[in-house]
Amino acid sequence: MGKKKIAILTGGGDAPGLNAVIYTVVRACKSMMDCELIGYKFGYRGMYTNDFMKLDLDATTGILHKGGSMLYNSNKDNLFNYTVEENGKKVKKDVSDVAIENMKKEGVDVLIVLGGDGTLTSARDFARKGVNVIGVPKTIDNDLPATETTFGFDTAVNIVSDNLGRLHTTAESHHRVIVVEVMGRSAGWICLHAGIAGSADVILIPEIPYSIQGIVNKIKERDAAGRPFTIVAVTEGAIEKDGSAVIGKIVEDSPDSERFGGVAEQIASKIEPHVRNEVRACVLGHIQRGGDTSPADRILSARYGYKAAEMVRDGIFGSMVCLRDGKMDSITLEDVLGRGEMGETAKGGAKTVDPNGELVRVARSLGITFADE
Repeated sequence: MGKKKIAILTGGGDAPGLNAVIYTVVRACKSMMDCELIGYKFGYRGMYTNDFMKLDLDATTGILHKGGSMLYNSNKDNLFNYTVEENGKKVKKDVSDVAIENMKKEGVDVLIVLGGDGTLTSARDFARKGVNVIGVPKTIDNDLPATETTFGFDTAVNIVSDNLGRLHTTAESHHRVIVVEVMGRSAGWICLHAGIAGSADVILIPEIPYSIQGIVNKIKERDAAGRPFTIVAVTEGAIEKDGSAVIGKIVEDSPDSERFGGVAEQIASKIEPHVRNEVRACVLGHIQRGGDTSPADRILSARYGYKAAEMVRDGIFGSMVCLRDGKMDSITLEDVLGRGEMGETAKGGAKTVDPNGELVRVARSLGITFADE
């Protein structure tokens, strides 16, 4: 067997652990086979523009613990529906063949794609066009149904729970209510885990619609019990009963154009007239996926990276690494994403919190309310 040339890219939003996966893939592949590795910059855009860098032991030294991606990220570059300029006008075109030709010119044998459902949908579509693709699932939201846990989730939970603890002391000092907006989109995993770990008094997640009165009742209950301060943790995509998620803005050139944002401010403004406390809103934002990667995520990322290297060695393509029953395994991209037309969303939708699941019951037993009374 000749020398393999392996390319890696990181698509979609960044997540702590991407660098740890890259670090491990490089070392594991080098130990398993005669190979050369490159990394496309800015996800699929790098494939289209043929912008890449050499990945070897020296290039990846010291990145294991770092958040972000040494290859950079982009969540706007679907090469099957890519924005190009023709005759002075911007139009959408399928430019995937350009990327495939670039890979052929560079002699790339295998493409390892680190990304969420949108990035992996394109990976599946490249596999359909004959590219040897291996997917590695990535999201801090932990909402991908085909794998038990995604790297970046533990780091995000640690950051949010730490910040809830910091806000707890200032809320207690001033007898304030602080509403803390947490990432997660339409899945409440980060908010639920961090809310329990960070001693939130109210947890609001998309899977359990809330009422303003339910939040007010909890604040008054705590006040009457001699605890005149309250921490409310809310997922950015949480929904008020008979309402809808709060959209912060629309990003026209993004495949996923709706950006949640503003729910903490909205809740704060609605509850303040009904309580005697001053109410503040705090949006943690991108701080949740910045900084160093947690030790648990470094280990999980290394496991994902090692399995991807094994799949390269064993010729298991058109598939994604997954964590199943606590062990690393693989599943075909077709089974993860469905067998319909190119560009479809993930089959079965996101993995969401069970409103009657164990962790929700644990939270309720601790006196935490979901304001769903």
